[in-house]
Amino acid sequence: MILASTAGSWLSSLGQFMSVLAIFVVVLLLTWLTTRWIAGYQQGQMHNQNLRIVETLKLTVNNYIQIVEVGDIYLVIAVNKDHIEKLAEITKDQLKEGTLDAAGQKMDMGESFRDILDKVKHHLPKK
Repeated sequence: MILASTAGSWLSSLGQFMSVLAIFVVVLLLTWLTTRWIAGYQQGQMHNQNLRIVETLKLTVNNYIQIVEVGDIYLVIAVNKDHIEKLAEITKDQLKEGTLDAAGQKMDMGESFRDILDKVKHHLPKK
């Protein structure tokens, strides 16, 4: 009699665990799908063919200098929390070429991670 009650209790606990696990997986899946949908929606909202930020330089906490492509014109602007001011207008020839990532942002192509790791390994004491 005791053995039957223990087995029933064990099966009940296993059933509860499987139910909680299934609910967790469903909530996780819904969260992932919602995040992907929102990201796609925002990407569609931000897609412009005539405006693009080419480069941004942070000067202080709230002050930036940006190069903005407006159609075929490149503008250098100063941006802070209260004001935007045009500093200069430059041509595409005056821009320095760099490597751009998929979002059009400039990537720093200094040392690769492997180069840095090799330097660190070289300086570690040998056993």
